[in-house]
This record gives sequence, C-alpha cells and structure tokens, in this order.
Amino acid sequence: MDGLTDFVDETGWGFGWVSPEKARVRMTGHALVSEGRVWLVDPPAGDVEARLRALGQPAGVIQLLDRHERASSEFAERLGVPHHRVPFEGVADSPFEFVPVLRRRFWREVALWWPEPRVLVCADALGTVPHYFALDGERLGVHPLLRPKPPRRLGELEPDHVLCGHGAGVHEEATTAVRDALATARRRLPRLLVEPLLALRER
Repeated sequence: MDGLTDFVDETGWGFGWVSPEKARVRMTGHALVSEGRVWLVDPPAGDVEARLRALGQPAGVIQLLDRHERASSEFAERLGVPHHRVPFEGVADSPFEFVPVLRRRFWREVALWWPEPRVLVCADALGTVPHYFALDGERLGVHPLLRPKPPRRLGELEPDHVLCGHGAGVHEEATTAVRDALATARRRLPRLLVEPLLALRER
C-alpha cells in the first residue's frame, strides 16, 4: 500500500495497482517492464510515478479498450511517452502482440499478449470482480455483455499469468482458468443475471 494505492500482481516483470476511485469495480492498471523499458497498460489514477521511474525507462502507455481512458493521457504527458489507443495494428518496438476482442462502433477492445513470460492482459473481456462471476469459486469471468459470444481467440493462448482491468490477476493454472471461463460463459449467463435478484429476495 502506497498512500491510497493498493498494489496487486507483484512479479519480477512488473506490478499492478487499483485506483481508490470506484472501489466496487476495482479499476486496475499495470506496469510491465521489458529490457529496462516500462509500459503502462490501462493505468488508473494512483500514487505510482516514483515507483514507475525506479522500475526503468518509461516507454509508452497502452489503452486496450476505447472507453478505458482512465489516466492514460495524464501519464503519457507526465512521462513524456506515446499514448497508444486500442492498437489493433500493434505497438512498434514493443515485445507485445495484440489479439482483437471486439471491433464495433461502441466497443473496441484488444487484449495484450506477451509471449515471454506468457502474460495475457485484458481490459474488460475477462475480470475477477464479483459482477463477472456466475458461481462461487470461479477464478476468472467473462464480461457479462460478452458472455453470449465470448472472445474464444483468447482460448488459443496458453498464459501463465492473466492480468485484468478489473481486479487482481490469476497467476496459478491461468490457461485452465481462461478456457474454463470461455467454455462456460454462455451456459452460466442466466444464473449471472438471476443471482442479484435472488440476493435481494433473501435480504
């Protein structure tokens, strides 16, 4: 904890932090370091600049979802780096690949795939906050609006780590968690919709 900034996903190649704003949705951003260069992904507000600069040379800010502006522009300006918005065509001079999730007028999203060390970063497609889950015990959920047609291309990857734009990431049996979430997304949608109503009745 640094001030009001809650740190998550601490690894040898980066860290994540959760904005103190909108605690229920746990807006989470990440700093990824490769060869001494630091890339920010969907960064929310947070007291993290000193830690970012200590991690390495800032290289760029990557925004994976069109509506995930968050503090991306502010970080890019302050750090003097480019702001890459929903880079379907990729980011030059980065170690990342980008997998299309949705390319529609009102929802444009890509997922970041880092082949080494096998890291998948998702903005809204996958998450670990309660409104993503249909059953207790799930470790990773598909966004409710994507459950009727889940982004199955993500299931072709074999991540060791999944980082999310909402909530802490998954760092154990991550490939299994992704594939289970995608495989059950549509089937569990009715329960996801009904459970809040049942909870209200029990109060």
